[in-house]
Amino acid sequence: MNLKKYLFVGAALMSVSFFAACSDDENEPQNPPVEEPDEPNGDDPEGPVSLEDQWNNTNTVTWPADTIINLTEHYTVPEGKTLIIKEGVQIIASTEGVGANLLPVEFTVNGNLYCEGTEEKPILFSIPEAERTEANTFAGLWGGIVAGTTCEEMLIDHTIIEYTGGDVLEGAPAAQAGYYEAGDDAYPQITTNNVNGNYVITNSILRNGVSDAIYMMGGNAIIMNNLFIANGETGEEAVNVKSGCQVDVVGNVMFAPNTNALKLSSSDQSDVRPQAKIQAYNNTIINAGWRRDSDKGGGIYAEENVSVHVYNNLLVNCKFRAMTPGLDNLHNIEGGYDEANSTIDYNYYASGSQEVDPSYVYEQDINYSWEGYNYDHEDYDTERVDLNSVIATQDDSKDPQFANFDINTTSLTSYTYDDSWDFHLTASSPALEGAYSANASDMAPLFGTTGLTVNGETYTTPAPQPYFGAYGAE
Repeated sequence: MNLKKYLFVGAALMSVSFFAACSDDENEPQNPPVEEPDEPNGDDPEGPVSLEDQWNNTNTVTWPADTIINLTEHYTVPEGKTLIIKEGVQIIASTEGVGANLLPVEFTVNGNLYCEGTEEKPILFSIPEAERTEANTFAGLWGGIVAGTTCEEMLIDHTIIEYTGGDVLEGAPAAQAGYYEAGDDAYPQITTNNVNGNYVITNSILRNGVSDAIYMMGGNAIIMNNLFIANGETGEEAVNVKSGCQVDVVGNVMFAPNTNALKLSSSDQSDVRPQAKIQAYNNTIINAGWRRDSDKGGGIYAEENVSVHVYNNLLVNCKFRAMTPGLDNLHNIEGGYDEANSTIDYNYYASGSQEVDPSYVYEQDINYSWEGYNYDHEDYDTERVDLNSVIATQDDSKDPQFANFDINTTSLTSYTYDDSWDFHLTASSPALEGAYSANASDMAPLFGTTGLTVNGETYTTPAPQPYFGAYGAE
């Protein structure tokens, strides 16, 4: 996968208008025809129809490759129906707002969604091009993808989702469905809610959002080989998992999440929302936590009876190392993580020499990553966590020797991603050795053998690799 190719999409694209289509078989996919710009509607008595009406007489709609879909209203994939988005499609959400309350445009999935982008032609969920500016990084200009309790399957492959995080307001579909509270929440880029749903998010870029990149309140998921950039403005994460979820998080690069790259919890666990179980390994996490002005943040956070196996991750210039709050009340949905069924170890913490921007003031007076790693934090489980991890000190940075990323130069609070960076390891990198390499069954991926079936295809999680981080040697 070449993530660099995602950042600028220059393919020629065409707009489409949808016409009413009839079929003798309502299960037959309907591909909306392209409207010729200089031709009348001819004998078509109905003319163009709304995006909502395209679902008439069909259970499957396909948006053809290289088309532009302009959303000025909320969009919904109805329960029991399927939307297939082909490569090169651009879904452009208006920033003008919907209705009297000027609600952010929301993309709701009550059925199935299959985003089938390619490396050469990724799918784009964004806003009008003129508004894709650095000033709007955390402007929260639309509502993101909200998969509801009836969404059974979702594939996000080679897809860019950006400039999300609008406030959930009164009358918003997500508020009416009870997924979020009006006035209290902002939209993540992707939300899931079905504890029985299957979700695969791979080869994609999730960037520039006010809230979390992925917020899972239910489902089985493989989250692999993605690039996360600038997720969260004031207190949010790259991947945030709650009860009712089983998730593999593998091979991702996570740059500058506001608080944590991985916030793992089994909050709200119940008979219908079982314990959250997460396997997270071989991820590269950079600059996590520094934009969160508190004692939280730094990369990995496990709490509230979650069962996790977090290992072989490479953390660079993060504010803290792995935290497990509630140590005086372990294995409790209102306290600490499930320590008896968890492993957080064999991680690699590297620190550059740069000091944090003095305008950021932290309660612990931490100014360097190595300082946070070695701080006597009440949420560090020193009896069980990171006993075999590699941890930088003031005198030993543990520089992983990336192919093209100087750990001493990028500001700790920066969230601007450089397309030229290369997080492969050089042949002499110390991060190529010392990772977990045994084959204990509890450390294996949840979906490494049986996989997850989405749209008839079975996706399996790759096996753990015997090095730290997302990429091995260049």
